[in-house]
Amino acid sequence: MKRLVLILGSAALLLSGCSTENHSKPQVVTDNLPSGITLVEQHSDKANGDVSIPYSKYQLDNGLTVVLHEDHSDPLVHVDVTYHVGSAREEVGKSGFAHFFEHMMFQGSKNVEDDEHFKIITEAGGTMNGSTNSDRTNYYETVPANQLEKVLWLESDRMGFLLDTVTQEKFEIQRETVKNERGQSYDNQPYGLRSERNGESLYPVGHPYSWSTIGYVEDLDRVTVDDLKAFFKRWYGPNNAVLTIGGDIDKNKTLVWVQKYFGSIPKGPAVEDPKKRAVSLERDRYVTIEDQVYLPLIQLTYPTVYVRHPDEAPLDVLSDILGGGKTSLFYKNLVKDNHAVQAMVSHPCRELSCEFQLIALANPAKSTKLSDLQQRIEESLLEFETRGVSEDDLARTKASIESSTIFGLQSVSGKVSTLAANETFDSQPDLVQYDLNRYNNVTAQDVMRVYRKYIKGKAKVVLSIVPAGQTELVAKPQNFELPKREITTSTVGHKVEAPVIIDDFDRSIMPKAGPNPTVKVPEYQRTQFGNGIEMLTHSTDETPTVTLLLSLEGGPLLDPIEKAGLASFTAEMMNESTTSMTNEQMANELALLGSQISFSAGGRYTQIRVNSLVHNLDKTLELLKTKLFKPAFLSEDFNRIKQNLAQQLQQQLKNPSVLAARATDTLLYGQSNRISLPDSGNLSTLANIELEDIKAFYQQYYSPAMANLVIVGDIDQKQINKDIQFLIDWQGASYQIPPYQPFPEHHEPKIYLVDKPGAAQSVVRVVELALPYDASGQQFKSKLMNYPLGGMFNSRINLNLREDKGYTYGASSRFVGGKTLGRFQASADVKQENTGDSIKEFLTEIQRFSQNGMTQSELLSMRSAYTQADALSYETPSSKANFLNHLLTYDLDREYRDIQADVIENITLSELNDIARELLDIKRMQVIVVGDADKIKPQLTELGREVVEINVSK
Repeated sequence: MKRLVLILGSAALLLSGCSTENHSKPQVVTDNLPSGITLVEQHSDKANGDVSIPYSKYQLDNGLTVVLHEDHSDPLVHVDVTYHVGSAREEVGKSGFAHFFEHMMFQGSKNVEDDEHFKIITEAGGTMNGSTNSDRTNYYETVPANQLEKVLWLESDRMGFLLDTVTQEKFEIQRETVKNERGQSYDNQPYGLRSERNGESLYPVGHPYSWSTIGYVEDLDRVTVDDLKAFFKRWYGPNNAVLTIGGDIDKNKTLVWVQKYFGSIPKGPAVEDPKKRAVSLERDRYVTIEDQVYLPLIQLTYPTVYVRHPDEAPLDVLSDILGGGKTSLFYKNLVKDNHAVQAMVSHPCRELSCEFQLIALANPAKSTKLSDLQQRIEESLLEFETRGVSEDDLARTKASIESSTIFGLQSVSGKVSTLAANETFDSQPDLVQYDLNRYNNVTAQDVMRVYRKYIKGKAKVVLSIVPAGQTELVAKPQNFELPKREITTSTVGHKVEAPVIIDDFDRSIMPKAGPNPTVKVPEYQRTQFGNGIEMLTHSTDETPTVTLLLSLEGGPLLDPIEKAGLASFTAEMMNESTTSMTNEQMANELALLGSQISFSAGGRYTQIRVNSLVHNLDKTLELLKTKLFKPAFLSEDFNRIKQNLAQQLQQQLKNPSVLAARATDTLLYGQSNRISLPDSGNLSTLANIELEDIKAFYQQYYSPAMANLVIVGDIDQKQINKDIQFLIDWQGASYQIPPYQPFPEHHEPKIYLVDKPGAAQSVVRVVELALPYDASGQQFKSKLMNYPLGGMFNSRINLNLREDKGYTYGASSRFVGGKTLGRFQASADVKQENTGDSIKEFLTEIQRFSQNGMTQSELLSMRSAYTQADALSYETPSSKANFLNHLLTYDLDREYRDIQADVIENITLSELNDIARELLDIKRMQVIVVGDADKIKPQLTELGREVVEINVSK
């Protein structure tokens, strides 16, 4: 289920609540405010222990709603501007407008140069982005607290002063960028068209959810720049927006800035809340997609209610009982017996309607016929109807809701996003406790009632996705043809004028930042135990949570190459049954606590991660002790996981990005090295792994001898040592990590082509071996050097291939450094017809940068970005845990950040450019391309390099 998550198209936000009639309204008070701002209400922490987010809510005379939340725990602020417009406000024939305009909002405004938004925020040490879904579009920044006025200036400038700068040239470039995004995320991805086709089949023609957020290419091709401007003018007024600001703010100063920058923007046309659009089907609709996939997929979708409806919560609980993890009926009846590789149930809700989705990926080892899976799904529904709802079902759901809600409020951005969504859709920012209450009030009778009302015997959409040419595998032949879209809308036939705005200050002057905030590296305690474990702990009481990360060095590097994937497989088995508890019993106990324990193996480590609420930590650690020391290693678990892993590996071979990663590793490290294979191995090595190998790996390598432990949260040092006594007492032998075999030598630059017939795009990578990680030496400096080349949105590579040429949705370069290995990699997913052009531009940009280096302004930009970003580095318990784990991984002292700061401040332009000349030589770099060879090979042969076709599909 969605755990108090409102699914709105492509984004997830904390739930905005149900109907408002029973909400407890905060007290309305008065205050000394700038002219033009009215205080609507104030909401403080509740004294009765309820979970809440304190806020103050205001409204400007132009209708802009402002929500402020003070949190002085870290020197940062998060700003969110949410416009109540998404793809649901579009017209038939003009799909994709909301998302298209999200792109345009980053292309400069009257007082901000083209492509400067990202540059300004990056140089300020912050992050920014935007997102669009069916019901809203939002733009957000997290920056050091001293940069707040600058962010408000930026957001107000594009709210009020964008239209004059929307040119035909920008329009055409972003139109191509959106097409590239669609190609990368939809058309060239396995199952990428699933949600779009489901919406087309479930909703009637003209329903706002009958098309996807990204829209249709033919609609994007049809419209004009004035159509886009008219859409902005209709929906982007301040009276259709919510400005939410949270973090280390001075409320009075913030309101002065808000009025200064937003107050003069005139309100737009009046906006009414959209009407709910309930959907019903007269009979089952069977629909088929033939796709570049290996595993057939079936999805059953029932229309239900809409967000805020009283039946939403019990439907969410029903989805959890049916398909929420290892305690669910779907796991028992589909996954555990190997009929499905994956199976899940969810109830994604949007503003106008919700969908109850049941999804399963077929396991060809049992059957590839989706009719068999549909039968088992329907039998599971009948079993639920007979068995009913248990007390554990409800208790698990409520514990998970409590835990996920609290963990979701660990960051300022999480709290701001919650306030913004709730205000946008329910006109009341803090509904956290209200939502907790409505889920806690769900009864077994409620769940059974909604099952009978919305699921039992009701018509649905049954979507079958099968490998191309294998329609015999569908659940049933298609009986529903998508209605033809009747395009009745016309393009705007007049020039759209920008509003006239008069200010009493000069907007062309960017506000200066305040004094840099003081950023403190988290305090921690370091302890070395006699068994080899080194531990770092950090105590913080910001939320009643604890995060524990135990890392065992070696991981996949310890695999015999002929049994690559053994470490990963062993970790999967550690997530299964123990000698004292079945898989389902363990999952049930964890769910009742709202805790998580997961084992995984990747890169250089096997990792065990634990998340728990403080009041359940002792019970959670008891379960960790059981899982760590008493694995059952049952043959039935082994056989099921091995089958599932094999099917997943087959499916991965349909993904062009996976093929590119495999080709990169093979090319750089050679076939005689374990690291040339994926962490999970390949089909050949997986077949060699037996259950006794799993047991032997566990006995030899699950040892404290080379282990690191990080614990962050609301802890007492003395008490935590008692709580983890079982880890302190743990004994195990030391072991050695095998050395690498020699890597292959490449004496001339070539193009290595991986054929992916039918690929809609091409994946391009330019690669070379490089330095392993160091904290302040040559490898660290190489990342500083790469910053203007490909390390940020406004990098030379991205501006060239995305913004100037329109070849890709995004392009970048980076120096990746691990403990013993490193590489340089430049990459992009590009338009098929411009594959050769893209490679040429990549190599040209790299060569030009190598020869001429960065400029003085680029150096200053890099310094500013790296220096000020520390304010965002240690906010959440998770970020603090990652920082401490980084210290242990590379044996660093906390002062290493000071050393890095000194390097950044004092490194010269000439030194960085010398590093560029040394490390960036295109004659040493190999090019990897994954795409349709028949269509792109002629382009590649014109580039002056030998083209070598390779096969990595094993």
